[in-house]
Amino acid sequence: MNTKRAAIFDVDGTLVDTNHLHVVTWWEAFRQGGHLVPMHEIHRAIGLGSGDLIERLLGEDRDPGNDERFVAAHHALYATYFDRLPPLRSAPELLRALAGRGWEIVLATSASDAELAALRRSIGADDVIAGAASAEDVSEGKPAPDPVERARQLAGVPSERAVFVGDTVWDMKAAARDGATPVGVLSGGIPRADLEAAGARAVYRDPADLLEHLDTGVFADHE
Repeated sequence: MNTKRAAIFDVDGTLVDTNHLHVVTWWEAFRQGGHLVPMHEIHRAIGLGSGDLIERLLGEDRDPGNDERFVAAHHALYATYFDRLPPLRSAPELLRALAGRGWEIVLATSASDAELAALRRSIGADDVIAGAASAEDVSEGKPAPDPVERARQLAGVPSERAVFVGDTVWDMKAAARDGATPVGVLSGGIPRADLEAAGARAVYRDPADLLEHLDTGVFADHE
């Protein structure tokens, strides 16, 4: 019987405090392309893959030939922060605590490989991260289950042995569709009620709050 367990984590807004940096840099990328998109709408779309985010915000009737320009502009703007991305409180301690309890730690993110490298430097816990699934490893991003499924494959566990922690409704839907246990954090700015409606089994303030409740929360139920 497979007794391995996987703790799968989204990164932006879950382990690193970057969601509002993405909001501002997407806003500027769209502005440069002649589109003024309300920032609150961008915030609700963070966590989707770039193509889905652009379609959600600009609509299906946009000229898709401009999509790559928006993606490139966002990446160039966001890359200016790569050397100072702030980890969320107790993020590395949470990963190390779970690894110490025998959990396989895997990341599942919509970030590109270059962004993911910067995020991993910010977290500073590569010694316990067993693997990562980025946007370039799957055919469909969240809310499709592909990123969670790929992360599980890296850890070598079935869905019932995996807990997925994220900060957006897209994270919760992806985990639920995969069959992993969805756990939400509020550090990305999405309301608790929205995360619960999308399938979250439990919701915590941030990584520090989750760390404080390891002995009584969802992770304890899987041990």
